[in-house]
Amino acid sequence: MIFANVFITSILAAAAAALPHRARDSGSSGNVQFVNNMGSDLYLWTTSSDPGSMKTLSSGGGTYSEEWQTNSNGGGISIKLSTTQSEDSVLQFEYTVDSDTLYWDLSSINLDSSSDFVKNGFSVTPSDSSCKSATCAAGDSNCADSYQHPDDVATNSCSTSAQYIVTLG
Repeated sequence: MIFANVFITSILAAAAAALPHRARDSGSSGNVQFVNNMGSDLYLWTTSSDPGSMKTLSSGGGTYSEEWQTNSNGGGISIKLSTTQSEDSVLQFEYTVDSDTLYWDLSSINLDSSSDFVKNGFSVTPSDSSCKSATCAAGDSNCADSYQHPDDVATNSCSTSAQYIVTLG
């Protein structure tokens, strides 16, 4: 009987691991969470006045989250995402905290149009349904919800108490 329970549990766990993942609201608020639904590891750096250290986001549903930060020089924060350990071609989730408001955007300015991010698509969904989401469909190399050029208008605002889920792939 114990063997049967262990066997069934392991089969269910393996099946669940094979499905695309979506982050769960952990009940905490005021953070950004990244979900990697792509077939390879991704790399990210949180940059402010310094470049920050590289973190690895595991393939197949790996997640990473962090609370909102402020930049000591008064500027914003950029979380750079790459498919390699290099920052040559990056998708950026950028934000600035202003009291209870978070101003945020996605930037593809430094992202190659042949990137796996473009091939697989990406999105940002705030937990507050009154706030705007951003979605770049798979293959859309000129997505209107992500900055393509510095003079684009793609900045959004919402509450700092919301959780923002960035889904990659």
